[in-house]
Amino acid sequence: MGNKKITRRNPKGMPEPVGNYTHITKIPRNAEWYVASGQVGMDEDGSFPESMNRQISNTFKNIEAILAAEELEAHHIVKVNIWAIEQIDWQWLNQQWIDLFTDEFPAMTIGYLVALGLPEIKVEIEIWAAKP
Repeated sequence: MGNKKITRRNPKGMPEPVGNYTHITKIPRNAEWYVASGQVGMDEDGSFPESMNRQISNTFKNIEAILAAEELEAHHIVKVNIWAIEQIDWQWLNQQWIDLFTDEFPAMTIGYLVALGLPEIKVEIEIWAAKP
């Protein structure tokens, strides 16, 4: 009947990932899919902090709230897209990333853009999740 778990791997013959992600993630047949809108770094009061790192922390907090609302866990996340308008402090983001994923990393894409949806937004993170 096939594997009923989400599996992640880095194929042989390819360079190792340059960060904490996996080259390919396989989602089992008949898994439920969850696609979240891009999450941004808004504070609980609806304002955007000036600090990119605070926005990153808030964004991860919002992602955790989405997961909890759907009874999902970090290991259900199969794909992450990160969009930013200024240089990311990778040490800061990686700590948030490892806190969320521990050591089971999803596929990831990162892009630097000129602007996001509102002038105050410095980072937006989109997740795709699957629950077997």
